[in-house]
Amino acid sequence: MSCGISNKCGVMISQAELDKTIKALAEGQVIAYPTEAVFGVGCDPDNLQAIALLLQIKQREKSKGLILVAADFAQLSSYINLDTITAEQQQKMMATWPGPVTWVVPAKPGLSDWLTGQFSTIAVRVSDHPLVQQLCLAYGKPLTSTSANLSGLPACRTASDVSAQLGEQLAIILDAPTGGRVNPSEIRDITTGHIFRAG
Repeated sequence: MSCGISNKCGVMISQAELDKTIKALAEGQVIAYPTEAVFGVGCDPDNLQAIALLLQIKQREKSKGLILVAADFAQLSSYINLDTITAEQQQKMMATWPGPVTWVVPAKPGLSDWLTGQFSTIAVRVSDHPLVQQLCLAYGKPLTSTSANLSGLPACRTASDVSAQLGEQLAIILDAPTGGRVNPSEIRDITTGHIFRAG
């Protein structure tokens, strides 16, 4: 991605830092990175030990489930039960991406409850943040995404905030700007249209 390391996008991450981050993800470690509004913590969504570590770091209940962020829809397709989504629903979802809208969609049968929590759905987003795009393209799959803070504490908007709350427990904190939005991503239900969280 040409703009992922340029000043124009407001994101600066060197190839060496990107390589180090991808290695950490592959080894099952947890990283922090900027998203559209706040910092997120993430890991490989297919590594259950990594997810367990992430939840332990955040002191977050497994039952709540996690969001997946991706560079494009293709990266999310293997986590979604596409047979239960109409063409109209998919079109509505795609019209908001890439962008700060998270959709709650039917999960692929057999998807781990480490991702879905107590639900039969999975929350997914194609992010328009250039660093998230760069990470997911380089890693070749989505990342889990949950706000980079201890449960109950304010969401972190800078790398130094993340370091103060979670620092020593994270493998890497990518120090780059968020997308500048005030509110975290809006969360909508693909089946009912219900808005769980306004953006």
